[in-house]
Amino acid sequence: MNSDLLDPNATDVVLIVDDVPDNLAVLHDALDESGYTVLVATNGEAALLRAAQAQPDIVLLDAVMPGMDGFEVARRLKANPETSAIPIVFMTGLTDTEHVVAAFAAGGIDYVTKPIRTREVLARLTAHLNTARAQRQARNALDAFGHATLMVRERDGRRLWQTALARRFMNDYFPGLPEVTTPPELCAWVARESLRRRAGAEPQGLTVARGPNRLSFALHALPDHTAEGEWMVVLREASEAALQEALALAFPQLTARETEVLHWVIQGKTNRDIGEILGTSPRTVHKHLEHVFEKLGVETRTAAAAMALGKVRGNG
Repeated sequence: MNSDLLDPNATDVVLIVDDVPDNLAVLHDALDESGYTVLVATNGEAALLRAAQAQPDIVLLDAVMPGMDGFEVARRLKANPETSAIPIVFMTGLTDTEHVVAAFAAGGIDYVTKPIRTREVLARLTAHLNTARAQRQARNALDAFGHATLMVRERDGRRLWQTALARRFMNDYFPGLPEVTTPPELCAWVARESLRRRAGAEPQGLTVARGPNRLSFALHALPDHTAEGEWMVVLREASEAALQEALALAFPQLTARETEVLHWVIQGKTNRDIGEILGTSPRTVHKHLEHVFEKLGVETRTAAAAMALGKVRGNG
């Protein structure tokens, strides 16, 4: 074995899933010698249980096994929020295009062909584990700071990973949806926005309203992932009551009614719309808005909205 591939400081956990003892033995010895912690499973059911319990850093998965095959194991791992972020490398003697496509469709990130060449396996594991480690650190940091973030795969809308807060938002706004599935309206927006980004257009967000609350989505490119069609989506929740309270704190010089008017200006409402919401005339709304402009030192609705949003988001 080439010592250049060895990493004596490696502590990553690798789960090998194969029903052939000889294959397990060869891979186990090679990975163990390289400093990895090695777990094994000889069938699909055992693999799912071991993955859920041990949370390995990567799975080497045999595609063809009796009973539950590797494709089904991968699908179930990706459908479980606790294991969906674990990268899967398929091991297979099936090199036909349909099987390669099936491996990636099931959630695999790579495949190696049998008979297994341990040097190739080690090299690929090193590359994928480095990427997975960086992603895991990023997810942990986002979770720790209470950010709502998820990663979406463009071609099928699958949620590849998500923070705890993002999961809660998605469950609240899209109840009954499987936790790895992205709702159609969000899928359509990701597809449309990704095309705009590649064309160099200005970003456009998405907002979903549920009663008085709104959930906004912003698309962000990730290095080394955009070409693969994987995008990070940042979620932000706001309620009308919370926004009005934030505006009142940011602009104490405004009266309560002026704060209400400014709130609806931010929502893009016309004077007529605001009048109907507040039960007053468009002319009265116009007078309130004039006072808002004067107190904020701006001249247009757009400038007022921009200043208000900058203040409540901490940018002003």
